[in-house]
Amino acid sequence: MKNKLVTRLMLCLLLVIPAAHAQLRIEIVGGGAAQYPIAVVQLKGEAQLPQKITDIVAADLYRSGLFKIVDGGGLATVPSEPAEVQYPTWKARSADYLVNGSASPMANGYWDIRFRLLDVDKQTQLAGFAYQITPQELRRTAHKIADAIYEKVTGDAGVFSTRITYVVKNGTRFELQVADADGFGAQTVLASNEPILSPAWSPDGTRIAYVSFEKKKPIVYMQSLVTAQRSVVADFKGSNSAPAWSPDGKRLAVVLTKDGSSQIYLVTLGTNSATRLTNSSAIDTEPNFSPDGQSILFTSDRGGSAQIYRMSVNGGAPERLTFDGSYNVSPRYAPDGKSFAFIQRNSGRFNIALQDFASRQAQLLTENSMDESPTFAPNGRIILYATEVRGRGILAAVSSDGRVRQRFSADAGDVREPAWGPNLKGP
Repeated sequence: MKNKLVTRLMLCLLLVIPAAHAQLRIEIVGGGAAQYPIAVVQLKGEAQLPQKITDIVAADLYRSGLFKIVDGGGLATVPSEPAEVQYPTWKARSADYLVNGSASPMANGYWDIRFRLLDVDKQTQLAGFAYQITPQELRRTAHKIADAIYEKVTGDAGVFSTRITYVVKNGTRFELQVADADGFGAQTVLASNEPILSPAWSPDGTRIAYVSFEKKKPIVYMQSLVTAQRSVVADFKGSNSAPAWSPDGKRLAVVLTKDGSSQIYLVTLGTNSATRLTNSSAIDTEPNFSPDGQSILFTSDRGGSAQIYRMSVNGGAPERLTFDGSYNVSPRYAPDGKSFAFIQRNSGRFNIALQDFASRQAQLLTENSMDESPTFAPNGRIILYATEVRGRGILAAVSSDGRVRQRFSADAGDVREPAWGPNLKGP
């Protein structure tokens, strides 16, 4: 059983390696049952910008699967101020919400961008946003506006201005890439002719921990996205793998074989001292911290098959959480700590599942054959994961209720090992 688990986990790792320098394209393959009809009309003066902000905002909202974009064209006058809005016109177009505003050049090369979210039925303004930005900040600002609209309408935080990381394999070349949540702006953080695995974001979004085989063995590194400097976190005897950040960013849980079988250790950053957490003759792997940092989930075959367990970071007896099926791996806490996503094998297929801690009920969210590496969006509403389509690795996403599904594809390369970055506050 240990050999089978090791083989499966290594296959997951070695098969999971992603995309090229081109942006990821997102395709909606399933929509939500109920959608909010919203019209996003062109900003007054927006035609002078190198890229239309409203196109980005509308695309963000549409990709969420929760918004239906209402056609805003064909009007003699495009409203940019609330007083100019003819609400019966938008009511006739079945729009519940309307977004309008203006884009005005400033003397210092900046642009003054103003947006308003209007409730068509109540004929009132729900929110307003104003930004002074450079043309280079257009996409980032558009994502922030979409986040604000999403939050005002749905009550949940938006994640359009967040980033994702993933690994791309082209031939013998592996690249660790970072991109916006919509797949744009992909940048290569690390390139190697050896596998790169298990990228994990620091809680502050400035660093990524990952596993590299460049020294012909798995070693855990940490790389700064600000300075591009990197350092070794775990290079002990044997294998060093599966890094997971603590919520305070001060420790990494890693899997080491330095004392025998694969066991979970806590590494204190700065000193890189490792303290053993699990103690078993089984394979304990794939740790993931709870949002409060008090416990971890992990995969173990200690019960005879690969299952998911939970234990305190202070030690103690682990608690088995999964019992349905003979193979459940790769657990990831939901951001609110009330549930966890994982990979479940069903009749030879590997799918994303979600299990509630309180009820212990599990729900299958996907129907593919080779899903792996689930990672939650910061608002907990979307799970990004790797899968295969026609023999090629791509990224896909599913809403936590299973209703909205997306595919992220690239022109070339095998795309795997995704990790969704944190939702950072600030301008």
